[in-house]
Amino acid sequence: MADLSSNFVGIKSPNPFWLASAPPTDKEYNVRRAFQAGWGGVVWKTLGAEGPPVVNVNGPRYGAIYGADRRLLGLNNIELITDRPLEVNLREIKQVKRDYPDRALIISLMVPCDEDSWRTILMQIEDTGADGVELNFGCPHGMSERGMGSAVGQVPDYIEMVTRWVKQYSRMPCIVKLTPNITDVRKPAEAAKRGGADAVSLINTINSITGVDLDLFAPEPTIDGKGAHGGYCGPAVKPIALNMVAEIARSEETRGLPISGIGGITTWRDAAEFMALGAGNVQVCTAAMTYGFKVVQEMITGLHDYLDSHEMQLSDLVGRAVPNVTNWNQLNLNYVTKAVIEQDLCIKCGRCYAACEDTSHQAIAMKPGRVFEVIEEECVACNLCVDVCPVEDCITMRELEPGELDIRTGIKRGDYANWTTHPNNPMSKAAE
Repeated sequence: MADLSSNFVGIKSPNPFWLASAPPTDKEYNVRRAFQAGWGGVVWKTLGAEGPPVVNVNGPRYGAIYGADRRLLGLNNIELITDRPLEVNLREIKQVKRDYPDRALIISLMVPCDEDSWRTILMQIEDTGADGVELNFGCPHGMSERGMGSAVGQVPDYIEMVTRWVKQYSRMPCIVKLTPNITDVRKPAEAAKRGGADAVSLINTINSITGVDLDLFAPEPTIDGKGAHGGYCGPAVKPIALNMVAEIARSEETRGLPISGIGGITTWRDAAEFMALGAGNVQVCTAAMTYGFKVVQEMITGLHDYLDSHEMQLSDLVGRAVPNVTNWNQLNLNYVTKAVIEQDLCIKCGRCYAACEDTSHQAIAMKPGRVFEVIEEECVACNLCVDVCPVEDCITMRELEPGELDIRTGIKRGDYANWTTHPNNPMSKAAE
């Protein structure tokens, strides 16, 4: 049976599922309930410098994006870091860690970008017994306007500088949390590595406005007739997070840097995808806020079953897909597929026909009786029909065998060839 116990940069936990630094990890009560439900670790909601507590808004803090069935796809969060006194948080962290020594407990930190502030906060958290620190360089709202959060995360030199301070003044493993609000996420990851970070975590929330109240004409959530940008999270951000994790995992400069994956993880399958792309563990927020802490039990069971069915251990999964992530110019241009409609599964809704006829390649015909058939000589295998079909496996893609004729082009399928060797590429040798 697969062993889900995790050792992430020396931080041990009974499973690789951690709660991300967010409202669910704001206090002792929540964290205890999370550990009782089965979470392997938590990243305590971000602590700030000692002094007057942060002030959060007292109106709505979240805006939402829904699917057609009102399934929550994304949240826009305008809440700031913890608004509870530092000494209260530290006391609770110390007690929780004492009561749950086998669980990972990481402290998220955000203080002004000067050496004294970081040295002071690190000294204050030293005796809590926490297993590590996560540097919040990702928050895109409120704190960033004060020169913290993503204001630091968007400047690689600052990331390297602060990380060096943390490694100098702390015994704890240091995880740097990266912002997605940047052109190339590899640059801040490289800076974190240069600064001595033990790992990076990503992604933090994406700068966003999720909607506008068309009666008040103000962004949502609306506070006394006004709205502000916030941080977007939830299932909708997963594709962006997966890409950024993969970029760091496969980059020559950051390859081997441990990654804690974050962004839209709702099921065990989501978590497995992050791990296959290089994440050593995962952090979850929106799923817990949507379904409650016990959602982790399905994640644990599902990952167990998947690993057992594939006769794999957790370590076998991490990074398994990274070698198959490539650049477009390396894709096989001689690989050919054609759409196939399984008539016994077709419900005659016509979505495939409408999508292909109006917006694609006119490769699906509607015959009498609303029978839909693929016109192979027009099909470019774009996969749109598969994506819009409401019936799973009703439309699939058949791979042409080597040497089989593609009746659209009149060319037999050949061996592997990519854009770097294609005669249409003016830079290829074939074009010379």
